Amino acid sequence: MSVAIDLSGKTALVMGVANARSLGWAIADQLLQAGCHVGFSYQGERLKGELEKLTQGKENTWLQQADVTSEDDLSALFARVKEEFGGLDYLVHAIAYAPKAAMDNRFIETTPDDWNTAMGVSAYSLVACCRHAEPLLREGSSIISLTYHASQQVVPKYNVMGVAKAALEAATRYLAADFGSREIRINTISAGPMRTIAARSIPGFGGLYDKGARNAAFGRNATPQEVGKLALFLLCDLGSGITGQTIYVDAGLSIMTVKEDQA
Repeated sequence: MSVAIDLSGKTALVMGVANARSLGWAIADQLLQAGCHVGFSYQGERLKGELEKLTQGKENTWLQQADVTSEDDLSALFARVKEEFGGLDYLVHAIAYAPKAAMDNRFIETTPDDWNTAMGVSAYSLVACCRHAEPLLREGSSIISLTYHASQQVVPKYNVMGVAKAALEAATRYLAADFGSREIRINTISAGPMRTIAARSIPGFGGLYDKGARNAAFGRNATPQEVGKLALFLLCDLGSGITGQTIYVDAGLSIMTVKEDQA
C-alpha cells in the first residue's frame, strides 16, 4: 500500500542541483511531485542552463545563483526565500566539492588550501545555510544534507572529502541540538555509490561502483530515486521524531564485509 504525501502549500529550498543525475534533483523531483513549492540555488552561471531545462514547465519553482562560500550571496538567497515564500518548511543541502588534486594524490599530501576548500564548501556551508535559514524556518520544519560512508571507513582516493563528510555528520548532530527546542529536524542521508558528477571526480569510481553492487546485500546499488524517497520521508511529517541522524540508503552495502559467494 502506498502512502500519498501532499505537500501543497509547503515550501522548500534545494541547493546544489547540477543536472538530472544529481541526488539533489532526485529529492527535488519527489518534492515537486508532492505539490511542494521549490526554489533552487545553483553555483555559477554554467549550471543555470541545465537547471532551467529541468524546471521548465514546472510550476511553483524559481532559481537563484548563490556561492555558498559568500555571505553576501547567502544573504541575497535567503532574502529571496523570504520574498517568495514568507517562510521555509524544508532545506535541502546537496553541496560538496574538493579540488581535483586533493583526490588524485595521497591523503597525506592534502594542502591547507585544499583542506579549507573541501571543509568550507562541503561541511561549513551547511552551518552557514542553517544560520541564514533559521529566522525563516517554521516550527516543525526539516533539513537534510548528503553524506557518504567514506566518513566512517577509508575509500581510496576519496581523501579529504571523507574527512569533510565526517565533519558534516558531526555538524548535523550539533545543529540538531541547536534546533531541538523548536522541533526543527536535521538529518543527513548516506547514499551508496551513484553515478553523479561528484562521483565521476573520484579516481577509479567505475570499479568502486561495480564492486559496491556485487557486495551490497541486495546485490545492486541503491538508486537516486530511493534517495529521493527517503528524503521525502525525512522532510515531511512522516519523519517526525528523527533528528541528528545519519541514515543509509545503500542497498545494504555498509553492513557487509564480503558476501558468502565471494568468500
